[in-house]
Amino acid sequence: MAFGRRVGESGSESFGMSVSSPAPSGDGGTLTAFIDQGSSFEGKLSFKDTVRIDGHFTGEISSENTLVVGEPGEVQANIRSKTVIVSGLVVGDIHASRKVVLHKSARVEGNVEAGCLVVEEGALFNGHLKMADPSGGKSAVLKAVGGAKPEAPKDGAPKS
Repeated sequence: MAFGRRVGESGSESFGMSVSSPAPSGDGGTLTAFIDQGSSFEGKLSFKDTVRIDGHFTGEISSENTLVVGEPGEVQANIRSKTVIVSGLVVGDIHASRKVVLHKSARVEGNVEAGCLVVEEGALFNGHLKMADPSGGKSAVLKAVGGAKPEAPKDGAPKS
């Protein structure tokens, strides 16, 4: 299923939703819906599989699998999902039961709660981070990607 703008054979644009064969999402699942660049939607979005947003969405998003916000995507919503992958702009809180991935072009303005956070060098994140292991364990995972290795403390403080 795809939501977006298409240019027909006559060169005229049409808007709406189309159903097509699922495409790979890059996260191991299949892409079941797509909000294309140039499209704008407002409301509540709920889905079971993987959805990619390259357009503009305002409202609430609830997912049982994966939400992908593409580089041109702009989302102003509170998000609840298993996995959230951001390359565009998200303004709102993100609650991911599994993981959040912020690619280098990501801009997030809001709080993030996730079991695992992966941040590429260049990503912008302004908000609070709460890491909780969804399996009930004590540790969560934070990964920095593309950055330099941390330096040892220089003030005599113990290494952690």
